[in-house]
Amino acid sequence: MLQSKLFAKTQRTVPKDEKSVNAILLIRAGYVDKLMAGVYSFLPLGWRVMFKIANVIRHEMNKIGAQELYLAALHPKENWQQTGRWNSFEGLYRFKDRRGRNLALGPTHEEIIVPLAKKIIATYRDLPIYVYQIQIKFREELRAKSGLLRLREFIMKDLYSFHRDEKDLDRYYEEVKKAYERICKRVGIKERTFLTLASGGTFSKFSHEFQTITPAGEDFIYICQNCSIAINKEIKKNYPKCPNCGSSSFKQEKAIEVGNIFKLRTKYSQPFNLSFKNEKGKEKLVEMGCYGIGLDRLMGTVVEVHHDEKGIVWPKDIAPFKFHLLQLDKQAKVRSLARKVYRELSSLKDEILFDDRENKSAAEKLVDSDLLGIPYKIIVSQRNLEKKAIEVKERRSGHSKFFKMSELKKFYLLN
Repeated sequence: MLQSKLFAKTQRTVPKDEKSVNAILLIRAGYVDKLMAGVYSFLPLGWRVMFKIANVIRHEMNKIGAQELYLAALHPKENWQQTGRWNSFEGLYRFKDRRGRNLALGPTHEEIIVPLAKKIIATYRDLPIYVYQIQIKFREELRAKSGLLRLREFIMKDLYSFHRDEKDLDRYYEEVKKAYERICKRVGIKERTFLTLASGGTFSKFSHEFQTITPAGEDFIYICQNCSIAINKEIKKNYPKCPNCGSSSFKQEKAIEVGNIFKLRTKYSQPFNLSFKNEKGKEKLVEMGCYGIGLDRLMGTVVEVHHDEKGIVWPKDIAPFKFHLLQLDKQAKVRSLARKVYRELSSLKDEILFDDRENKSAAEKLVDSDLLGIPYKIIVSQRNLEKKAIEVKERRSGHSKFFKMSELKKFYLLN
């Protein structure tokens, strides 16, 4: 992609009324635009990051046997009445259409997926089933703040699992737990993310949250200093000792919840009578689990964790581009070499942003590149011509290496 054609502009000043690091940097770097409190538009670079986060999640969900679908965001009142949540769900956007029909914008999809599953699940041979979606959601958040960490309109991955018994639910629950750990590793937050015990609701002793340590967090968690399992603030008063290892030594930290997993059991299958016939022909309620990750929140969390005084420092797997080609001098030979590098590398794969802007100085281009946070800078300048090699500088460490064109192609393909 040519940066001169990019639908975005960087900003030198801090956006008015923004306090969170993720909002400030993402707006300044041209990844997102704030429409109003809790609602952001994603510009091309931001959408590429979101797309890559989604694909990391897709890969890990597909690996544990889940099938992707897409559920409607516009919900009829009747489904929500069936579970008793039409009037009790905090933050549900409710409205009437021109015919007077009561509708809601979906904040979650249990009321939609369960009636759908009822059309498909009939006997034990139909189980287990695992389906997920990556969908836009709406919640009337009264305290929308902290950039992408607390939104009114957001993108969510929901995975729902359907089982014949609790034993099979427990088995798959552990598979999802491992998949979430792999996701955290791939997006660069695993070292700061802790499996956190939370209330399990009616049918389970615990649910689990994935909480990432950062000063921007609004949650408090207590990390066991012996086994590293954490407990969230709401249940800590009931557990003076670690439920996992019995230790009473904890460290309090601020954290952001990036994902959660629940054993729903029959909480939603019962209102819709989602049942199946077992081997003996007896009707049994389907056991369920649900597993969520907020993509916007995950993106904001990554920025909170991976930045420095110059800007964002993206982990490679979710960077908008892995390479940022900078033409720093305007001489004809430098311009020709930069275009050759762009032409040859972009033909191999779409992982290069070329700063071809003629109205920007070398200093401005370098500042913008640091702000954007792309993992590698490819610097083409008069110095390259003199050295007869092309400089590649890592954003995170600042270390540089020089490559011949053939070597650069190999490095580009491997990263």
